[in-house]
Amino acid sequence: MPKIIVFTQPDSLPCECVKLFLKDRGAKFEERNILRDESAVRELEQRYHSRSTPTVVIGEEVLVGFDPERIDDLLAS
Repeated sequence: MPKIIVFTQPDSLPCECVKLFLKDRGAKFEERNILRDESAVRELEQRYHSRSTPTVVIGEEVLVGFDPERIDDLLAS
């Protein structure tokens, strides 16, 4: 399974949905909270060209927002 990183922030329903969705599928992921970690903010903006949460990185694919169908597709490949 490819490496999964989820950029989140507290009290975000879409962020919680992504995390629950991944957990339900048994996918291990690394969570990076952008409000608690300045380096996560820099990485999100500079490396992944996003300013939104959730941003989900699966392997080399970057998904902005919660897209369950696309996540399932990437997890299956």
